[in-house]
Amino acid sequence: MAEMKYKRVLLKLSGEALMGEQQYGIDNKRLMQYGYEIKSIAERGVEVAVVVGGGNIFRGIQADGNMIDRVQGDHMGMLATVINSLSLQSALESIGLKTRLQTAIKMEQIAEPFIRRKAVRHLEKGRVVIFGAGTGNPYFTTDTAASLRAIEIEADVILKGTRVDGIYSADPEKDANAVKFDNLSFSEAISKNLNVMDMTAFTLCRENNVPIIVFDMNKPGNLTRVVEGQHVGTLVEV
Repeated sequence: MAEMKYKRVLLKLSGEALMGEQQYGIDNKRLMQYGYEIKSIAERGVEVAVVVGGGNIFRGIQADGNMIDRVQGDHMGMLATVINSLSLQSALESIGLKTRLQTAIKMEQIAEPFIRRKAVRHLEKGRVVIFGAGTGNPYFTTDTAASLRAIEIEADVILKGTRVDGIYSADPEKDANAVKFDNLSFSEAISKNLNVMDMTAFTLCRENNVPIIVFDMNKPGNLTRVVEGQHVGTLVEV
């Protein structure tokens, strides 16, 4: 069995990924698929932290242009990420993994508050740590939360699981001539205006030398291949 290249990873999943074939909400089949993917690397000694978005339930930006204040809308989006985090926690525990959910907004009856040292200790003990409620601040995305948490727990890499197999020069679902990149520097990704993550998240990763791998999370076995160091998806590094 191949040795794992990365010892501690931060997996970023979008809320939309949890919808599966549905138009909104959570697809249990997709949720369990992700659960088994995570289990496959956790059982081989990889320390796994996860950040999940909330776009399948509510996006803060939806509040723009209607009666909901932007800050209130962002708080609603943070709560949506907690719903997704709870569902992922249940899925992981149903297949035998030990987990901890930590939230950036205190809600003691539901989860631990985010405490960096406790998060690292949980990882060292082999627990999957799920970070909910984004950064706890409005105007910051869950991409930024993923970058921040990855830096704080000293993750080796951010794994951004999407429904496409890497970063392209254009949207491959709309442009048949889109070219896939196997490797990119942060500077190249910025100069080419590629939407890997929002700029705040991207800058955090660049300044703290945290590589990002964008890959197709929906293809069975891909997560394991990425963590083994196989050429899957697109690697962005300094």
